This record gives sequence, C-alpha cells and structure tokens, in this order.
Amino acid sequence: MNEYGKPMAGLLLLMAVLTAAGACGSGGETPSSPEPPQEEPPDSGVWTLVWQDEFDGTSLDENRWSVQEGDGCDLGICGWGNNELQWYQEDNLNVANGFLTITARRESVGGKPYSSARIRSYRKGDWTYARVEFRARLPEGQGLWPAIWMLPTDDYYGGWAASGEIDIVELLGHEPNRVLGTLHYGGQWPANQQSGSSFTLNEGTFSEDFHTFALEWENGVIRWSVDGTLYQTQTHWSTSGGSFPAPFDKRFHLLLNVAVGGDLPGNPDSTTSFPQQMVVDWIRVYQRK
Repeated sequence: MNEYGKPMAGLLLLMAVLTAAGACGSGGETPSSPEPPQEEPPDSGVWTLVWQDEFDGTSLDENRWSVQEGDGCDLGICGWGNNELQWYQEDNLNVANGFLTITARRESVGGKPYSSARIRSYRKGDWTYARVEFRARLPEGQGLWPAIWMLPTDDYYGGWAASGEIDIVELLGHEPNRVLGTLHYGGQWPANQQSGSSFTLNEGTFSEDFHTFALEWENGVIRWSVDGTLYQTQTHWSTSGGSFPAPFDKRFHLLLNVAVGGDLPGNPDSTTSFPQQMVVDWIRVYQRK
C-alpha cells in the first residue's frame, strides 16, 4: 500500500482496539463567517508559523492543495482500501466566505452511490515535525467518516503502514460527540499496528459548532488536543524499516476528506440525511525555531 489510502484490514484492527466515534455537520449551504473566538497561538518563542490556509479566496489554492478524484481503483485500492462507497470529485469542494467546505451527497457518480471530495498537500506542504492546528465543524450520521490526517510523502520505510500514518482527527458519524487520534506503524500490511485514543465532548456534538484541533509532533513524542485540552500523548511506536523514532522522523503531508461508508463506520442507513458537510475555517502549521 502507499500514501493514497488505508487498507481494510488495518482499519478492522482499529475497530477492535478503539470504540470509534463520529463527527457531525448538518447539510446546507456554506455558512457565513461567524465572529471566531480569539485563538491562543503557540508560544512565538518556541513555534514559528511556516504554512497556512485561511480560505479567504473563492477557489482552492492550487499552490497548497491537490484534488484527488475517483474511487481509488486507478491506484490499485478500489474503495480507497476500505470498501468506501463515495466517488471523490472537485465539484464537492467549495471555498467561500472564509471557509473550505467538503460536501458529501447521495448521488450516482462514477458507478458509486455517493459523492464527496478529498484534497492533499502532497509535495506542496510537507514537514518533518510540526504543530498542526485547524478549526473545523464536522458532519454526522451513520456511515459518515470525515478525517484530517497525514501520510508520508516518500514511503521511506516501505509500504503502508511501515512508513507510518498520523490521524489527527477521525470521526464516525454515528457517534457525533467523539473524535479519534491514531497512529499507524509497524510492518507493511498485514503486519501493521496502531495505537490511539479518543476525546468526547462533555455536551453537544462536533456538528453543532466549530472546534479547534491540534497535533504537536516532535522527535519521539506526538500529542493531540481539542480546544486546548491535551487528551493523548504517544511516545512508543516502531517500524520494520528502521529504529525509533522511525517512521515518524520523515516528512509527512496533510489530507482532508469525507468518506461515506466503509469497513470502519459501516454504511449509511435510513437515518442518514444528505448532504453532509465538513467545514474548515483555517489550517496553520508551525515548526520549532
């Protein structure tokens, strides 16, 4: 496997490890820009802003992002390695009013019953060690699977998951008040391993309002937080391709997508309403001086 998707078996293992949870976002038009709360930036004496997208334009910035289309079959991973049901296409992306919106729809496209969108910063935004922050509102509903995550740019230690994968936020739509943070590593599939944890809101869901998610990735330690609350720190992993802190010592890039169906969330059912949206206010990447 490679940077284009996660194999089905790896995610089935994740199901056994974690009681996964979903994110929410009701369908409709791109929201008008609310007055955002003042975010506390990282200590300027420690972290320096090196890359950002505030989505202030009227189209996706091609200097920062590339659009991935189809169902993964052209890459040899039909269903994106997870038996997903969506066809990715650029029509499901929108940049307006200071937001990026990815919309999942129930419509027949490319032989698939659903459509959505997926973008990545591959070779346009790649980092070794960084603090990644973003403010987003997530979709909800059985079978929805939004994610903001990172894959290795070079597969230096071998195919998935020997070269690693960093899931900053994943959310299973039937549990809209909980998000997952997960690392994938070990050997190439099916010898892959994973470890992670989850964060649950005290009240409400991730579709009802915007929340700020952050990942701090340093040499030998990776931390996850939601709205400034640290909920997970990982310091132990391995790869068949090298010694610790491999594989998380090489450059990675960002991916944003909303999958529909698949082995981890299950398929939509009669309770799932469409369209559903993941709305991103901004993304900022910092590195230590």
